[in-house]
Amino acid sequence: MSNTEEVIGSIDALWRYPVKSMRGQTIEQAFIGYAGIYGDRLYAFKTSAGPGFFPYLTGRETQDMLLYTPRFRHPEKAEQPINWAEAEALSVGITPVFNSAHELAMDIAAPNGETYTIDDPALAQQLAASAGDGHEVSLTHSQRAMTDCRPLSLISLQTGQQLAEETGIEIDSRRFRANIHLDLHSGQGFGEDQLVGRSLKLGDKVVVTIVERDPRCAMITYDPDTGEATPEILRHVTQQHQRNAGIYAAVVVEGMVTAGDAVKLIA
Repeated sequence: MSNTEEVIGSIDALWRYPVKSMRGQTIEQAFIGYAGIYGDRLYAFKTSAGPGFFPYLTGRETQDMLLYTPRFRHPEKAEQPINWAEAEALSVGITPVFNSAHELAMDIAAPNGETYTIDDPALAQQLAASAGDGHEVSLTHSQRAMTDCRPLSLISLQTGQQLAEETGIEIDSRRFRANIHLDLHSGQGFGEDQLVGRSLKLGDKVVVTIVERDPRCAMITYDPDTGEATPEILRHVTQQHQRNAGIYAAVVVEGMVTAGDAVKLIA
């Protein structure tokens, strides 16, 4: 690893998605562990109609799912692992213990104005009805993020701006459901593509290695506020950018980051 650190940008925003395919939460600071951002994709709904390798119900099956708003019942418990301070203080650097499902319990505000506990059977039934015939839906929980591919996803503001210019469509960065929105000093759209194979330091401690570009699916076509689809966005990303927008990272060093922190190229 190089001893030099070059500041290439900053963290514009941090996002987590506590329930897979439901609305996200913007947060001022986040614990980034080996499994990604703490509190991200802890819950998901499985469908009997899904393939064995990907059993989850998502906005691809029912766009209404994007309009459900999760809220941690004890938000202070969702900020970082319960023993992070003690784990960090030990010279051997032990892996912190994550809080229990009870401490990370959630309530879900549905589009119809009703609020459900995350494990309320009525919520699963409502999602199944929205998805249509053939879907039997059940809740699943994990202490590690149930991400599609890699533990951490990043995209630059400049990439969203370039796509908006190229398509003539207003591009809300939330469409990409990334964990970290970067503001790159280069000012170049898709500038993050050049970071594949390199390592970044986020803030004072966290180190990530950029593994690959982020291959996109129909999820980026859905408006995060209405669920309405704009297929032209994915069509353009497919034709002009090899279907990629943003990057995936693996976490090498755990720690806390804050919106506004510097992003440094270290290798």
